[in-house]
Order: sequence, then structure tokens, then C-alpha cells
Amino acid sequence: MTEPAQKTSSMRFLIPSLFGILLFLVPVPFDGSITIGVGILAESLQTNFGPQIPAFMTGVIILSALGAIIARTAQPEWILKSDTLRGLFDISAAWMIVRVIGAVFAVMVLMEIGPGFITAEFTGGTVLYDLVPVLMAWFLFAALFMPFLLSFGLMDFIGTILRKIMQPVFRLPGRSAIDATASWMGAGPVGVLITTQQFEQGYYTKRESSVIATNFSIASIAFSLVIISFIGLEAYFVPFYLTVTLAVVVAAIIMPRIPPLSLKKDEYHEPVGKQIVEAVPENESTLSFGLKVAVAKANSVKSIGSVVKKGFVNVMDMWLGLIPIVMTLGTIALILAEFTPIFVWLSAPFVPVLQLLNIPEAAEAAPAMIVGFADMFLPAVIGSGIESELTRFVIAGVSITQLVYMSEIGVLILRSRIPLSFWELAVIFLQRTIITLPIIAGVAHLIF
Repeated sequence: MTEPAQKTSSMRFLIPSLFGILLFLVPVPFDGSITIGVGILAESLQTNFGPQIPAFMTGVIILSALGAIIARTAQPEWILKSDTLRGLFDISAAWMIVRVIGAVFAVMVLMEIGPGFITAEFTGGTVLYDLVPVLMAWFLFAALFMPFLLSFGLMDFIGTILRKIMQPVFRLPGRSAIDATASWMGAGPVGVLITTQQFEQGYYTKRESSVIATNFSIASIAFSLVIISFIGLEAYFVPFYLTVTLAVVVAAIIMPRIPPLSLKKDEYHEPVGKQIVEAVPENESTLSFGLKVAVAKANSVKSIGSVVKKGFVNVMDMWLGLIPIVMTLGTIALILAEFTPIFVWLSAPFVPVLQLLNIPEAAEAAPAMIVGFADMFLPAVIGSGIESELTRFVIAGVSITQLVYMSEIGVLILRSRIPLSFWELAVIFLQRTIITLPIIAGVAHLIF
């Protein structure tokens, strides 16, 4: 390759990748908190169009349900002959029913009609007016710009460089560091989106994608600040976040080595097979090989137009495929949490554990240990009514480290091709709680 051609190839890797880094991986102060470029775009959209988003997304959810019904019953050629439309609407009967229920819930909440336990502001109202707008905005910009992070060689370069750290410590490819960073600085769902796409494109095995999605899709710094502020301990944010980070790292070291994650097979997604190369040849340096692999990946991109199209398809897939599921399962989970004693019953075994750890108000705090499986904000709601600062600190910390929230991360994983079932997610949630609780409780006793 001539020098000008080599320089052009390098620019094809560097410029789009730098753009992706600036959008997803560089922390930026914004409106009193730390976020990322995509986060600024998402928050600006919510600020300017917040009141209109619930109605708009209700229309999107209705469209997703109608499209699925038409595709399944009439099977028109204009859907079946289009790869994009078939992927969006040609789904199983079970997922079609979930979309229809989501559309019914959304209309009921928006129009304020139907049973109060569905339309209440702390059940269906929370999902449509609080959760859906956040996901809508984040998915719009994250999915639209994600190809700049994934398609131009950045993942391949980082993966080669960090392989010697990620492989022995976490039993993962080096590129998984990107998932963690995008979550840490932006939002957990962004990490899951990256993981899902990397698995479906042949860069993670079934085991690796399962481990990354349930261990590295951590709540962002911004959300952690929201939680600690809501629970009334914002003055302790720095030790709080350091504690959460320690607990998450310990869990990420242990979890891949125990079932169910350790039982997942190291097999790649069958339709594409293995596409990853991170092992460095003996006669080449890590840096030069990483650059070579990255440039080759960037040169495989046909055109910017194909990247933009891929981004828009990603957005439609998230809006039409995921948000209706969030509307359905999120509302049901919150109804169970608010109107039934199921989480109190399930949390009963945690009372003696909390007492053993010398946590004040153990009986009142126990439901907060389990209710996060429904939604990540619910433990903070329970914790805000507890007097002990130590107990509130523990509740907030555990809620951040549990990760597998069904109203958001859990739905994303279940809808993806990552091989994790609902019951496996429930087990992983409990394992993460059991591993991180003693760590957070220990630090809390040192602080308070």
C-alpha cells in the first residue's frame, strides 16, 4: 500500500472513531452533573420536547402493535420482502401480545382511562412519563451514532490493547472495556445495546455476551448521583461511588466463574460465526497489530450512507421493538411492587442477613434488597423513608450494583439474542445482591 493510501486508510479509522469516542466515552460536565455527548443530546431533547414525548411514543407503541398484527395475520409482501420491515414487525405471537398490551397500557395512561392501578403515577405513569422519555431519547442518539463506535475499528483496536487485562481478570475480550465505559459514563442500556450488537455480529461468544450484559452494563455516574440525592446522602457521593465501583468490580470477577454464567457455551452467534481477532502474532507488537486490525475493519465499511442507514434501522428497532415491551413489563412489575406483598414475602430471607450485618431497620430495608428487580428506582423510593443514614447508604449502593432491572436492562437482554432466560436473570440478580451487599455494608460501617 502506498503512503498516501495508507494515510487515507488510517484516517478512515481515526476520524469516525474519534467522533465515537467524543460522543460515548468522554465525560462532560453538563447541567450540574457528569454525562457524555450522547447524554447531552438526549437530555436536551427531553428538555425541549418533554411534554410531547409521551404522546409521540404512545403513537410509536401503537404502530409497533399494529405492524406486528398485520405482519402476523395478513403477511403482506411489502413487509415480508423487506429485510428491515420483516425484522421490525414479523415477530412471534408472544411478543406480539406483549406489544398489544403495551399499546393498551400506554393509551390508558395517556388518556387517564381504565383501572387506577394501571394509570397511577407510580405504576403506568412512571413508565410512560418518566422511563419511556428517557429511553426514547437515549436510544435515538445512542443507536443512531453507535456505528461510529462499532464499525470503524475502535472496538478492534481497544480489544487488542486491553486483551491481556480483560482476559485473565474477567475472562472476556479486551473490547468489552468499551461496553463498561459507555455504561459508566452514559447509561446502562447503551452498554447492553453495544453488547447485543457485538454478539449478533460475531465478536462475543454466548458466554461472553451473557457476562458482559449482566456485569458491565452498570448504572451511569449521572444516575448514581440522582439515586444518592433522592435518598438524601448527596454529601457522601464520592465515597458512595467508590464503594459501588469496588463492589461492581468484585462481582464482575466472581460472577463469570459461577453458574449460570459459567455454564454458558463459548460459541458464537450461529448465523455469522466468529469474527473477532484479538490475539497478537508473536512477531508483531500489540499496538501495530491493533492498528492493522482497526484499519482493516474501517476499510470494510462500504459508505457513510450505509452507516447512517444502519443507525436509523437501529433506532427503529429500539423504538418499535423494545419500548412497547418496557411499557408492558415495566407497568406490570410496578403494579406487583406497589399493590401486592410479593416483594415483601420474597425479601423475608434478607431480614436476618441484614441483622447479621448489623444494618439498622432491617425489616423495613429488606424489601429494598429485592424490589430493584422490577425497577432500579424502587429501592430508593423505599429507602427514602428510612431514618438510618447507614441503611440508606447500603440500600442506594446495592440498588446500583444489582444491574438486572426488568423494566430496563432485563427487557433489553430478554429481547436480544443473548441466551439468558428470565429465571437466569432472577438468579443473577440475587447473586449480585449477595456478593455486593456485604462489601457495601462493610464500607458503610466505616463511614457512619
